[in-house]
Amino acid sequence: MTKAQSLAGAALAAAFLALAAAPASAETLFKIVTVKDEIVVGLNDAELKDLGGDAGSIAKAIAAKGSLTLWQYAVTQKDGERMVAPRAKIGVLAASSLRVEPYKQPFKVLAHE
Repeated sequence: MTKAQSLAGAALAAAFLALAAAPASAETLFKIVTVKDEIVVGLNDAELKDLGGDAGSIAKAIAAKGSLTLWQYAVTQKDGERMVAPRAKIGVLAASSLRVEPYKQPFKVLAHE
């Protein structure tokens, strides 16, 4: 094994360990899409479990209850670092054209209250 291969292997191992050591986000983001607009909302693990655990169960809960109160999330910047943070607690009303889908993004996600 050459020195370059050894260094590349060490760098790869260090990157893997850094990712494994990073705490998993307790917030799961979803995009709610209607005919008029779309918003990003976040649920913590307990809220997500209470609603059924996935995007389909969130949509069903909104339809069954008529509305849900959720935290809206938006990208913000603090000390030069971009992150997704809770913006406001909002009410989501049921609509015939409502769609809920998982939302992935590259930034750190802050937990809501």
